[in-house]
Amino acid sequence: MSNKEDASGSKNLNSSELLKKIDKLREKNIGKHVPLPQLVVVGDQSSGKSSLLASLTKIPFPRDLELCTRYATQITSRREDDCSVEISIIPAVDASVEHRAKVDVLMGIRTDLSSKEGSVFSKDVLQIELCGPEEDYLTVIDVPGIFRDPTDGVTTDNARTVILAVLPSNVDLATQEILKLAKDYDENGERTLGVLTKPDLVIEQSAKAALCSLVLGFKRPLTLEYHLVRNQGVDKDTSLDGEKGERMFASQPWSSLPKDRIGIQALRYRLGELLSEVTEREFPELRKDIKNQIDSCQQDLDHLGPARQTEQEQRAFLSGIARQFQSFVRAARDANYTENEAFGESNSRLLTHIVGLSEIFSSKFQTEAHFFPFDCPVSGTDNDEGDVRGQETTNNASKAIEPKYLDPDDFPELEQIVSRVSGFEDPNEDGIKAWIKELYLSSRGLDLGTFGSNILSRAFKEQTTKWEAMTREHVSNAIMVVHRFLSTALGKICGSKQLYSKIWPSILDELLKRYQMAMSQALYLLSVERNRRPYTLNNYFSQTLQKLRTARVAMALEGNARGEIQIDNKGYTTYLDNKIVDLEAVKKATSNQGNLKYITEEIHDILWSYYQVARERFVDNVHMQAIEHCLLTGPESPLEVFSQDWVINLDADQLGAIAGESQAIKARRTSLRNKMEDLKSALQTLKF
Repeated sequence: MSNKEDASGSKNLNSSELLKKIDKLREKNIGKHVPLPQLVVVGDQSSGKSSLLASLTKIPFPRDLELCTRYATQITSRREDDCSVEISIIPAVDASVEHRAKVDVLMGIRTDLSSKEGSVFSKDVLQIELCGPEEDYLTVIDVPGIFRDPTDGVTTDNARTVILAVLPSNVDLATQEILKLAKDYDENGERTLGVLTKPDLVIEQSAKAALCSLVLGFKRPLTLEYHLVRNQGVDKDTSLDGEKGERMFASQPWSSLPKDRIGIQALRYRLGELLSEVTEREFPELRKDIKNQIDSCQQDLDHLGPARQTEQEQRAFLSGIARQFQSFVRAARDANYTENEAFGESNSRLLTHIVGLSEIFSSKFQTEAHFFPFDCPVSGTDNDEGDVRGQETTNNASKAIEPKYLDPDDFPELEQIVSRVSGFEDPNEDGIKAWIKELYLSSRGLDLGTFGSNILSRAFKEQTTKWEAMTREHVSNAIMVVHRFLSTALGKICGSKQLYSKIWPSILDELLKRYQMAMSQALYLLSVERNRRPYTLNNYFSQTLQKLRTARVAMALEGNARGEIQIDNKGYTTYLDNKIVDLEAVKKATSNQGNLKYITEEIHDILWSYYQVARERFVDNVHMQAIEHCLLTGPESPLEVFSQDWVINLDADQLGAIAGESQAIKARRTSLRNKMEDLKSALQTLKF
């Protein structure tokens, strides 16, 4: 063996373990996930590519002029103590399960080119593995025809691939598309080695000189240079070792070329050297790429969430979503907005919006809910106090955080529940006293200076005409706030539109039912206030009425009052702040008031005193019962619909329809898991 051959054996043996590891990865089809160091032979039909492979590998490839390679072939030679040959088929990356089962027998290539059954070319890879004490460490991949589209794990769109561009010497290189295509994949020519075949067919001296110039790098230089070999003919009896045929290189002009760039043996050594260099250089990056791919797969699997293929997995998954949802709901209901960054979004601040709506409702009820403005004495009554309380409520409402404008048109599913305030008929221009007088005259009976309780019921009912519409609007707004919150919260917790689109319709009917319960409760409270005889045990009513009556007498006596004078024992006169009224003036003031006027004012004062009590009571009840209990905290609150109890009560079919994975997700999960297994196995293989 020559010194070069000794060097070859030493070089390859030093890299043998690395090359073995890469071959194992290739056998496991890891090249479909990460690019592997490899040598890929490419060339046009009749370029001598198959003959070159036969010379390199000593395998009798088909070399009939009418035949061409119609599948990728991977030839691996490895130095082992025992001789062996193994032939197998590596299925294509996108091969179906049925095809993978079939490739143990055949590739499905059409043998009769006139037939329409099968394929002319196969995406599968024919793997030939040669082992023996005389073999070099070398792996070469033969690509069918000129490569145009990258194929995972096979072709040259891979920085770890050395391209062997096979070029017939008897053809003008300017017409060889293979060099142009190789440049597309290897722009700087750093990974392309030109292999010039058929030099025996070059006759003219000028053509031989041009060929030598190319090998010497004077024309169209490549970083990996050009190599000149002579292929054998199609005669089956021709020796495969190529030694006899290569005697031509001992003559001029070939003998002037560097010995390491001519002949099969020198090319075999050069290829082993290149593959070792690429493998050693890329080995750390290859491990890094595989680790990154494993991390990426894990992230993708995490994004898919837990597996949901069995009923147990589906129930556990959906129960976990419900648990997270209820935790979010509790925080929003308690205004505990620091637990989740999602509360930075306005729509998520549920309790804040509800409180704001209630304060606005209370303020509007204070100032706008009565049909006629009341006409009370200015001083000495709770009218002033009521104005003060009303102003405070208005101020609080102005500070409330009102939610974004709520339009029922944005919630078509709530159409049968929510509503807006419509316009109201203007009250009588003559005012409330004239209205009460007319009401009394139209309904009085045989009474002696009194009036029946029915007139108070009628007066209160008409004075509260606006209450229903204003209540409907308020509860509608609260329902829309809750509905919008639930939709937003569920979308955030689900994380995917697909899961949200399955859960939301499943709970919508129950949500609508509970919204209707809240509205019904508010309307029930309204009916209790408006459709029964006015009555209250609240002392505030009697206190207010007494103050009103006292204030009216005081107003009537205002003109007859005089200042009190005090004269001391020395005759000095002192004017006191107190005012006194003669008893006769009091009798005259009360007796001069007409019966109709007295009854009108009495009805007004009783109505006003009772209205204040009823209004405050009603506003509180609506908030506590319809809003707080029915919509927020009660056991039948819509916030409680999507819960772990709801998940537990789903039957298997319902559960599968909601939490089951789509075929696409199942396929994606399976693909990621298989890829993870492949990559982890590859990483284990690459350990020293």
